[in-house]
Amino acid sequence: MTIKRNQTFPLTCGSALVLIITASVYAQEKPYILPGTGQPASPVPAAAAKPAAPAAKSAETGTFNSLFSTELPDAIGKSKLSINSRLRWEQADQDGPGAADLKESNALTLRTRFGLTSGSLYGFQGVLEGENVVSLIDSDNYNAAGSNGQPGRTVIADPETTELNQAWLSYSSTNLHLTLKGGRQRLVLDNHRFVGDVGWRQNMQTFDAASLEAKPIKDFSVYYGYVWDVRRPFGDVAGLPAINQDFESDSHLVNVAYSGWKYGRLAGYSYLLDLENSAPASLGNSTATYGGYFAGTVPVGDKVNLAYRAEFAWQSDYGRSPLNYEAEYYNFELGATIQKFAMGGGYELLGSDNGQGFKTPLATLHAFNGWADVFLNTPAAGLQDIYGFAQYTLPWQMPLRLVYHKYDADRGGGDFGQEFDAQLSKKLGKNWTALAKYAFYDGKDATPPSFAAPIDVQKFWLQLEFNF
Repeated sequence: MTIKRNQTFPLTCGSALVLIITASVYAQEKPYILPGTGQPASPVPAAAAKPAAPAAKSAETGTFNSLFSTELPDAIGKSKLSINSRLRWEQADQDGPGAADLKESNALTLRTRFGLTSGSLYGFQGVLEGENVVSLIDSDNYNAAGSNGQPGRTVIADPETTELNQAWLSYSSTNLHLTLKGGRQRLVLDNHRFVGDVGWRQNMQTFDAASLEAKPIKDFSVYYGYVWDVRRPFGDVAGLPAINQDFESDSHLVNVAYSGWKYGRLAGYSYLLDLENSAPASLGNSTATYGGYFAGTVPVGDKVNLAYRAEFAWQSDYGRSPLNYEAEYYNFELGATIQKFAMGGGYELLGSDNGQGFKTPLATLHAFNGWADVFLNTPAAGLQDIYGFAQYTLPWQMPLRLVYHKYDADRGGGDFGQEFDAQLSKKLGKNWTALAKYAFYDGKDATPPSFAAPIDVQKFWLQLEFNF
């Protein structure tokens, strides 16, 4: 959340107003009164004014002068500064047999982000944003995605880093109903399932990309993006394992949507990802995904709203991928909101073929398949996730959300365990948000074909965030 400050620079016109009033007063001649009559004499016609010579054109007039006296100051005045700071304590512990038994990790990190968004000038606009993540306690207390030499501890993927988060320039045309954007930018398509910013981690995922958004007719939108680099949430830090490094990319993103129906939005997409870093296994993330969904909300009576989503996608290997597979994706979800109470459930399938699970390498993965982050990579046997949730807004406007997941393999009948999640949050005025969150993954009784050794994972977070 960003609260933005605007400053304007109005033109001072008091002197001009005084001159206009003075000239008006003195331009009125006092009439001559005929003696004994009290009537004014007939006015004497004034000599015809000599036509003024046309003013010579100057470099200080016209569009050039208007740019520096009006448009540019106005764009500068409408520029917006944003500040975000997030303090988080995260505790993570993984328990399992042999090498799967990891030490507890504790991380106290502070993320600070500063951004400047310019005002619009002839349709052009730009953003410059930097980000810093620092550990406030000894960084040896947690495994920072393998970058700090603590392989025996549970992963908390928030390495210390300072980097350019966003730097882009855009052009928008209201007549053509389109926006062009190029540079390092945040990309979020639909619900983050295939392309997202990984906003839960301290370092946001951004993309070096060029994009086009168009709305040629009412309620219909078209998006195309070309991505040549993926700046992943692990950062560009020394010692980072190759598998966690940024992706070089030759990827195309297409998304079309129609939202003209009262109770739903229909969308289709094609994501052709060709991704690579210095780890040979990274080539397996090159995928072609085609799909679509229908989602919306409909009121039922005065106090009840129903929300629904139905989605299907098909995926195969693509680009430089050495793999050979075809897998399907399904998601069905239904929920209801009754004043302060909400509940619902769903089914998500990430299919499997030829020993490969359906892949989502650019997704905001924390938002799906449990907050313990056990399934950041889909198991080779695929994944079925049956989930339910309930939320109630407690006094003082504090939403409490509970979630349950039951995991199974798509192929082979394997049991992948279950997970319990809970979250409590509270807005503190306009700029602050406090959050407490807990996740427990119970996989000790998982049965073959298992994605890994049977494990239990517990994670706990306390967080305070400031937005300006």
